[in-house]
Amino acid sequence: MTMYARDLSVARYRSFDSYRLALSDGVTVLAGPNAAGKTNLIEALQLLTSGASFRHPTAAELVHGGAGSCKVELRLEGDGRVLDMGLSVEDGKRSFSRNGKRCAASGVRGVLPSVLFCPDHLDMVKRGAIERRTALDDFGVQLSARYADLASAYGRCVSQRNALLKETWCCREVLGAWNESLARAGSALLVHRLALLDRLSGHVCDAYGRVASGEPAGVSYVSTLGDLPRIENRDELRGWAYEHMLSALDERADEEIRRGVTLVGPHRDEIEFSVAGRSARSFASQGQQRTLVLAWKVAEVAVARDILGTAPLLLLDDVMSELDAGRRGAFLQLIGDDIQTVITTTNLGYFTDDLLDRAKVVSMGETC
Repeated sequence: MTMYARDLSVARYRSFDSYRLALSDGVTVLAGPNAAGKTNLIEALQLLTSGASFRHPTAAELVHGGAGSCKVELRLEGDGRVLDMGLSVEDGKRSFSRNGKRCAASGVRGVLPSVLFCPDHLDMVKRGAIERRTALDDFGVQLSARYADLASAYGRCVSQRNALLKETWCCREVLGAWNESLARAGSALLVHRLALLDRLSGHVCDAYGRVASGEPAGVSYVSTLGDLPRIENRDELRGWAYEHMLSALDERADEEIRRGVTLVGPHRDEIEFSVAGRSARSFASQGQQRTLVLAWKVAEVAVARDILGTAPLLLLDDVMSELDAGRRGAFLQLIGDDIQTVITTTNLGYFTDDLLDRAKVVSMGETC
């Protein structure tokens, strides 16, 4: 099963009054100076494949200055199917559509997943744990509606419980029922996270080793529940996590009431990278950290293909300028030639003549 993004059209969107982009099945390079609108098109592609944007804009921010509404459309084709995904903003509200019928954001997810790589991602290893948790969850949400439901339900539980903890009348007795709800949602999300990370980790280590001349890397999950048991059965693991989360919440209840925040659960967990057995966040060089992020993106592509049976749409927004020549070449080689890819750049000199000969190059603004 193979799906491709064929045509993207935008009207009164961001910096564009109107624009249409026909995409190659292989590599499409959007070349032009800064502020030419390249990243806006990357965002539009991400919105209509994942239902979300890495910029987290308000609806009004998507609308071209002075206009009251905007529209973004993407045609997908493959295996005899044609799907038209849409996003419109009117009166400050956004709505998605699939084949002309209004749907939730989840309605555009999963058909053709997208993997985005932008300069901000290059600091994922050294930033706070929330960056790595978000990277894992955002990927999982695209692959599975169940994962999306669990992540959303758990997030609501945490927000509501935090609001309760800030009330002056909050006490252990009141927290009891909330603890059970949080433990049920948290244990289910934890099981899904661990399964997805297990799929990703092997690909991360393999890709890192290929770029770093065999240097070993690792990825591990650190839970607020302590050391996780080696239980393969998902139901048994969820039961273990539920019981231990209830116990941990009870143990830290007084501290949580005092601080007004939930301290136990997947929203506090960590995903750790290592290089040669040492913490990458603490000891790895900038080059090693960036290679780990490259390897993570390669792993997302591989796992999306494994789970969904189709290669994702790879979106590379101005990352080539942030990488040295060796890592640029290694990354593109690891991705391969069978991934539909859209790359933005201000300088075509970052690419080999061979790649440019095979790619569709779209000039935006001045020639690079």
